Amino acid sequence: MKTIKLLFLLLIALTIGCGNNSSTQTDKVNQLSGSISIDGSSTVYPISEAIAEEYRIEQPNVMVTIGLSGTGGGFKKFSRNEIDINNASRTIKPLEDSICNASRVKYHPIEVAYDGIVVVVHPENSWANDMTVDELKKLWEPAAQNKITKWNQIRPEWPNEDIHLFGAGLKVVLMIISLKQS
Repeated sequence: MKTIKLLFLLLIALTIGCGNNSSTQTDKVNQLSGSISIDGSSTVYPISEAIAEEYRIEQPNVMVTIGLSGTGGGFKKFSRNEIDINNASRTIKPLEDSICNASRVKYHPIEVAYDGIVVVVHPENSWANDMTVDELKKLWEPAAQNKITKWNQIRPEWPNEDIHLFGAGLKVVLMIISLKQS
């Protein structure tokens, strides 16, 4: 089972990298059977699903299942040895790490993607030609919530108009890979 999980990690690297063109290596990999269970973040789900689809083609005798219980739900299952890989949109919390340690679940986090930010300015906007990183921070930081509500609070020369923010929370996209032996 440990070999299957390590080969799944290899497939991740091969999918991201240049691919596998070694027929000897492919023949060895095609002999695998077993299962890999993945659960957790909806943010990471599309990445895992794409990798799993490719893996299923290469390894038809390996059952790869992917759930969608959220990062916290995935960590709960992961720390109880119920899944092999937890998709996470954040790093593991100290309490979750303690539960993993108590359950003797050793793991290795792998960053697989980062969220990005896009600043969109309405074409009819005539007053915002640029914005500094400090101004973006002032606008989006948690301390701004319900306090920074007007554009002139960012720059005094900007209008006394309501700010409307749209976006998700900060995410670091991780796969938490179990190093346990089955």
